[in-house]
Amino acid sequence: MWLLSTQTAIQHLRQSDAVLAKIIDRGIVPDWESTRNVFHDLVSCIVEQQIHYRSSKKIFAKALDRSGISQLMPANFGPFEQFGLAPLALSEAKYATLLAVVEFWNTHTFDFEAMSDAAVRTTLSAINGIGPWTIDMILLFTLQRPQVVPYEDYHLKQIMIAHYSLDPKVKLKAQMRAVASSWGDHTSLAVLYLLASKQFSMY
Repeated sequence: MWLLSTQTAIQHLRQSDAVLAKIIDRGIVPDWESTRNVFHDLVSCIVEQQIHYRSSKKIFAKALDRSGISQLMPANFGPFEQFGLAPLALSEAKYATLLAVVEFWNTHTFDFEAMSDAAVRTTLSAINGIGPWTIDMILLFTLQRPQVVPYEDYHLKQIMIAHYSLDPKVKLKAQMRAVASSWGDHTSLAVLYLLASKQFSMY
């Protein structure tokens, strides 16, 4: 398991990236937790288009409350669908993806903790409707892998454009990769610091 607050990682980021040094020195701490429940968090991403740790609308959390469920699993998806999802009027595409996830879990056995990042990507991408952004969220927040940069995440893009003066019109992903190249083996920690900085003025 990856430990967030290792001093070695923090020191590396402070020394290698002036933007991150400013964020760290401001005392900003990433708001980071994990359910360790990939199924639960996948459904969160599908329902809310956001993993629920990051959500301000709390759509998924409210759906769980209506269902009387704290940890979602295939075995209790029926009540969640009936009491939690029914009021949301989700699109047909979202429902199809949710049902594909449930079917996938019902017909496979997983040990995500033991899988490499590449194996997790291969496994989850086999589910119809699950794309790279969702898988990045699972790797970063649920499985807490140390080397994840969700280049397609809207919020990360906007933060990096602002903090590093990137040009969004010219190969933005390549520019983001260039910035991330200085983060070494601690890219996930860097991403979490950047996301946490969104609510603070840096200047």
